Amino acid sequence: MAITLAPEPTRHLCASIKRYFAETLDEEIGDLKAGLFLDFVLKEIGPSLYNKAIADAQAYFAGRVA
Repeated sequence: MAITLAPEPTRHLCASIKRYFAETLDEEIGDLKAGLFLDFVLKEIGPSLYNKAIADAQAYFAGRVA
């Protein structure tokens, strides 16, 4: 399941992706490519990061309760 974002964070992330490509890879990309890359990351990588964050939070709160 892909993670979905509101339009404003999506715009900020696409701008960050475009800046990263320009500064790090010397490659200028447009809004479409940045959006497609963001969609890929949210679909393929996002769920793993989300699950890890949830597991970390559960471990933290379990430690606080114990």
